[in-house]
Amino acid sequence: MSNTKGISISGLSKSFGESAVLRDISLEIQPGERVVIIGPSGTGKSTLLRCLNCLDRPDRGVIRVGDLSVDAANASRAEILALRRRTSFVFQNYALFANKTALQNITQALITVKGMPKSAADARARTILQDTGLLDKADAYPAALSGGQQQRVGIGRAMALDADLMLFDEPTSALDPEWVGEVLDLMRRVAEQGQTMLIVTHEMQFAREIADRIIFMSGGDVIEQGPPDQILSDPQDPRTRAFLRRVQ
Repeated sequence: MSNTKGISISGLSKSFGESAVLRDISLEIQPGERVVIIGPSGTGKSTLLRCLNCLDRPDRGVIRVGDLSVDAANASRAEILALRRRTSFVFQNYALFANKTALQNITQALITVKGMPKSAADARARTILQDTGLLDKADAYPAALSGGQQQRVGIGRAMALDADLMLFDEPTSALDPEWVGEVLDLMRRVAEQGQTMLIVTHEMQFAREIADRIIFMSGGDVIEQGPPDQILSDPQDPRTRAFLRRVQ
């Protein structure tokens, strides 16, 4: 996995109509760092991740991944593709192709995003399915998989891209409780390999275990950030304290 290139976000802003969802966000993420974002619903956490992958186009802001620097509001199609090669995305609702098998969902990403030949993509996808414990499901379609298995395919697809930054948008929020553990276990294994990760989650205990740094967002702003023990046990801002009282 790539873990040698830091990430810089400068002045990232996004509005939907009259509503400002992100307000001049600037962050630095070090190579191999695991950063978790927490905060109330509707505060811009998922929009931040989507803007970093240009799934939502920011109104302004510069995104730098290693030697790639993109003016996100004005990025060309080629620049967006280059950014997506560096920033793989795990969706909360899996976002698998229903008409493709688990294997094909991974190979499709390798072919379209990385331009990999089909035979090489197939071999890489089989290795990923082996790593995620799903090789025996290679020919299964999403409808035949549990929610946990579908999300593991989604994580496997992101792993296969060997991106500098993996973005996780509430990866367990759509899962039945019995499937949450297997997805979090896979994320722990990914983290142990040195993958740089930016994770939006409501799983506070998981955040405490996996994060090098926790960021609390509210109202489209970064309110407070620091090591897990500081943010979760001794937050300084009253908005952070109020949020944690509700969720812990």
